Amino acid sequence: MTPTLPASLPIIPFTRPVRESVSLPGSKSITNRALLLAALSDRRAIRLTGALFSEDTHLMTGALRHLGCVIRSDAERGEIVVDGMGGAISAAGADLFVGLAGTAARFLTALCAAAPRGTFRLDGVPQMRHRPMRPLIEALRALGADVRCTGVEGFFPLEIHARGLTGGTVEIDASESSQLLSALLMVAPFARGDVRVVLRGTVRRSYVEMTSRMMQAFNADHTALVQEDRPGEYLIRATARPYSPPGAAYAIEADASAASYFLALPVVTGGRLLLEGAMDAGHGLQGDTVFADVIRRIGAQITPTPAGLEVALARGASRASMERNFKAISDTFLTLAAIAPLLTGTTRISGISHTRKQETDRVAGMARELTRLGQEVIETDDALEIRPHPLRGGETIETYEDHRFAMSFGILGCHDLHGHGQPWLTIRNPACCGKTFPHFFQLLESLRQKSLAP
Repeated sequence: MTPTLPASLPIIPFTRPVRESVSLPGSKSITNRALLLAALSDRRAIRLTGALFSEDTHLMTGALRHLGCVIRSDAERGEIVVDGMGGAISAAGADLFVGLAGTAARFLTALCAAAPRGTFRLDGVPQMRHRPMRPLIEALRALGADVRCTGVEGFFPLEIHARGLTGGTVEIDASESSQLLSALLMVAPFARGDVRVVLRGTVRRSYVEMTSRMMQAFNADHTALVQEDRPGEYLIRATARPYSPPGAAYAIEADASAASYFLALPVVTGGRLLLEGAMDAGHGLQGDTVFADVIRRIGAQITPTPAGLEVALARGASRASMERNFKAISDTFLTLAAIAPLLTGTTRISGISHTRKQETDRVAGMARELTRLGQEVIETDDALEIRPHPLRGGETIETYEDHRFAMSFGILGCHDLHGHGQPWLTIRNPACCGKTFPHFFQLLESLRQKSLAP
């Protein structure tokens, strides 16, 4: 699904300000939630429009097909059509591979544990075996699930001997990933009794709110599926009725995390860019829309339009640094960190300790790569402080198989460091961006070419 890219990709800088518009991919978070909810529904031919086609969603659709769900994909139209399974997995068992897709790993684990019967084995790439799973596994066990860790306790690979969920009160610590809580919430209505979830630790509430709102959207009779009785306590009523969306189509929003790279691009190159389908801070389902306010604080002008967001910064304009807690929007912290060498003054990014357990240790990795580029970086468990120094050219950025490293530093590489349009920064393994944005580098080069047109 990812276009062919070299093992190492030199980034050609922009010599003129960016212009034109860019079409963003659909949200990974929304697409994979919608796939699960549609698969659990009692409706046939549910159309997911504007869906993301990437490695993560490919793994999710492939796993659902192995579980007996009929799914038809049309990448050219950006549509996925799902025939619901009526609330239960139809396959008697399956071996599922999730790669490094955290959403697929957590959502499918909960789905298989909630099945009435069957034996299901789940595994991923070696790196997936280090990503947090224990809180979800323990919560599912507390609800009567037979979940066995066949390697290290609390991690992939898993073997699930399904017998459904009993219901009752369960505690879960989702501070390492909100996906752990979201997975539990989406399957809880199929338990044999009501489920009360007591949250321990902090969680990125925007993603939990996304899950709750999407569950409601796939609920034709509009009864409250998730009720927060008090802060951090969720009541989910048992219902024999599967999800039943009121319409035949569900629209996927443009990916707000992906939008962060193109919101940052005019900060690097100057110019004006329309992000088609992008939403301003506080709109839609995705908390990462707040990154638009980060770019405003740097000094860019962002204007909502009927088509999306237009971002502009005059070339040579002052670009302010900042101090900000990124706990709620941590998928975008690498975008700001990567362009921090171009900002005036010290940038401090906090609230990011949980990102050490994502695709890679993102805090340590970002500190290491910025230091490689000549920057002064102070790293603590939960924060990075970046003090700009002259950028060092001729370096190759290590991406650690992490799509967000590739794309964030891809944007920094668009800066014309030497003033002659020659590459000064190279991205190792650029194809890793296929996880969420397969055509990112082709799109970036297209914008560069358009900036050169008379």
